[in-house]
Amino acid sequence: MELIRGLHNLREAHRGCVATIGNFDGVHRGHRAILDQLRERARRLGLPVTVVVFEPQPREFFAGDQAPPRLTRLRDKVDLLAEAGADRVLCLPFNDALRGLTARQFVERVLIEGLGVRHLVVGDDFRFGCDRSGDFALLQRMGAEKGFGVEHTRTFVLDGERVSSTRIRTLLASGNFAQARRMLGRPFRLSGRVVPDQKLGRTIGVPTANLPLLPRPLALRGVYAVMTTLADGRTLPGVANVGWRPTVGSRRPVLEVHLFDFDGDLYGQRLTVTPCARLRGELSFDGLEALKRQIARDQQRARIFFAECPRAPETSDTLPLASAPLAREAAIPDTSDGPRAAGCDDDGHP
Repeated sequence: MELIRGLHNLREAHRGCVATIGNFDGVHRGHRAILDQLRERARRLGLPVTVVVFEPQPREFFAGDQAPPRLTRLRDKVDLLAEAGADRVLCLPFNDALRGLTARQFVERVLIEGLGVRHLVVGDDFRFGCDRSGDFALLQRMGAEKGFGVEHTRTFVLDGERVSSTRIRTLLASGNFAQARRMLGRPFRLSGRVVPDQKLGRTIGVPTANLPLLPRPLALRGVYAVMTTLADGRTLPGVANVGWRPTVGSRRPVLEVHLFDFDGDLYGQRLTVTPCARLRGELSFDGLEALKRQIARDQQRARIFFAECPRAPETSDTLPLASAPLAREAAIPDTSDGPRAAGCDDDGHP
């Protein structure tokens, strides 16, 4: 799979393809259905599959911090698109120059002159161009003029509900990781490389691996029971805080993970963290002792969750994923009814 950054990096060899355009945030099952549709057409025409995405995403450009949280970073999105069958990903910088193109200019410069597109698959509600005149009907007219086909995407419905990135964000925020997994087609994960930090966790007996996050709105924020995959392939249970650490302060969001019964050096390693259950929201505590007591409660709740929702060894598809938070939001101290294995089926699987 080839990642092409910007129109200026397109070459003659890139011309002639079956293409689609969109954010593809999360690369969920609906997106994968579009890729299946593209691959069907590509096989008939003997052409590669090209996915056009934008960085930043258009709503991030216009709305900034008010934009919806991302489900996937660009690096992960490209990997997932490759897994779904994309041969090439064209990543266009969404800037003033691109936003200034009219709908016809976008089609001519990107699709015709740049990609030499032979067939295009987009949603029938797709809109584009600085004048918002670009729609499915315009694409069909220009396709007839310029010699490329246009068809609309097939809606992907699961349990009577349309699969969308918006719906998945809502499920994650509500702690329904089981249904989010069904819509994504895989467990929701966060990944990154462990960096040195304040090392405060060691001083209170809870060492953590710290993974910096991009300073953007977060799809998750709070404390979670997690399974973490190490660089050597081992997957270990633990607890994680996602957010700004209000008690100690942080200049940027961070994912900090405490692994149960683990002693080792993780600096520089790339970890993959799978949130399994939401324990509570992110709280500010009156000092480190109060924080330490709450962390002990979080650990106990997470350990009981994993004990009551066992995971089949070395099988990521059977991770225990809750369908609701383990406890209601709590002020200090935590007065919830205690841990329970929320959202697990009788066999312990999502």
